[in-house]
Amino acid sequence: MVGIISYGAHIPWLRISRKTISSAMGWFSPSALPGEKAVANYDEDSITMAVAAGVDCLNSFAREKIDGLCFATTTSPYTERQGAGIVATALDFRPDIRIADFTDSTKAGTTALLFACDAVKAGSAKNILVCASDRRVGKAGSNQEQIYGDSGAALLIGNNQVIATIEGFYSVSYDFMDRWRAEGDAFEDSAEDRFIRDEGYVKFVPEAISGLLNKYKLGIKDFAKIIYPCPYAREHAAIGKKLGAEPNQIQDNMIASVGDTGTAYSLMMLVAALEEAKPGDKILVASYGNGSDALFLQVTDEIERVRSRKVGIKSNLALKQELSSYEKYLSFRNLITIEEGIRAVEFARVATPIPMAWRERRDILALYGSRCKRCGTPQYPPQRVCVNPSCGAIDEMEPYRFSDKTGHLIAYTGDNLSSTISPPQIYAMVDFDGGGRYWFDFADCELDSVKVGMTVKLGLRKKYIDKARGIHGYFWKAIPLLRKEV
Repeated sequence: MVGIISYGAHIPWLRISRKTISSAMGWFSPSALPGEKAVANYDEDSITMAVAAGVDCLNSFAREKIDGLCFATTTSPYTERQGAGIVATALDFRPDIRIADFTDSTKAGTTALLFACDAVKAGSAKNILVCASDRRVGKAGSNQEQIYGDSGAALLIGNNQVIATIEGFYSVSYDFMDRWRAEGDAFEDSAEDRFIRDEGYVKFVPEAISGLLNKYKLGIKDFAKIIYPCPYAREHAAIGKKLGAEPNQIQDNMIASVGDTGTAYSLMMLVAALEEAKPGDKILVASYGNGSDALFLQVTDEIERVRSRKVGIKSNLALKQELSSYEKYLSFRNLITIEEGIRAVEFARVATPIPMAWRERRDILALYGSRCKRCGTPQYPPQRVCVNPSCGAIDEMEPYRFSDKTGHLIAYTGDNLSSTISPPQIYAMVDFDGGGRYWFDFADCELDSVKVGMTVKLGLRKKYIDKARGIHGYFWKAIPLLRKEV
């Protein structure tokens, strides 16, 4: 029985109202769509959001049991370097696993999911993590700027303790030029919206869903929830009506709260549906992009086992901060050049040498320190000598992962002179629960909200970009833990 064992999601802390975008652009911008969209912070990208969703998904799951990782995105920071390799290292997976990037289509998320299911079903792997995320940039004043949102979703596929079985699928594939981006292009090009709606979404999604229903002799009323992407409100409703579905069967497409999140879009809606699902429910999920994949899932009694262990969609939606400045939004997207502080030039030269990044990859990307075998004291970075004054053991250390630990703030400062496009830069000293102490940059908070003693978790973020060599450097930052995360 192959299916989903666990799920996770990440929605960035920042949101921008579509009225803010429309008002700033004036007559250049189309009429504002309702609601808001999720905006990746200046230090977030498709890699960091995939890691955050993966951490949520893997809560309480032994990472050494993961046999593979599929990473789906159309916005990888590299055109030649596997994003899956960075994600797998940050999540501390074994080196003897299979990894793959799925890209070039917003349908890549469900394609990766089907690939993982096939691998588990064939017996070549027992557990495969599927991560999908996108951080797409639309031209200022474009429809894409209003529609596109940022997020990540993760699903763990396996054959033991399955919470939702994958009962079947049906796919259609077309070389349909609705949106495209050639190598070297900063922005995507697109056909006319009417063409995309009428020839794309309105035809491909119903074709895939109808094909699934016919293949497995099912009716649309058999499903508790029906999930499909379409950012156009009228057409989204029309697709459901064309299929014969009742309004209460259609999963909220989150356009008004998050936006169209590319490869993560259908998987995000699936995570939201699983949060509310009951044992026995049938779920239909379809994707869009050069055709459509449609999948048929059935929820099992195991669903209750994972529900309380996830951050998921609801908590992510509840924790947010409005980004009221359109100019700041543009700077986060690197669409305008701003002064980053008097230390920016010096900071730009500080990049981890490639040999060191390789040798210490586990210490940097997975945040591994050491723990004394004699007294159990952990410390970061890894040390040869135990810092416990009553111990002092030498060369009696074992590896110890800090990235999944929580801690408490013991001191902090706000630095307005540091190199950042979102001043002040906040630094904090963190005491980890269970032992260990280190200083971290802070993320996803305002200086006024930081308090000594507050609980924090860690999140992988972009530390620097070596623009001369095209190298993206990542490290972990402290993030206030303002919600229940088991």
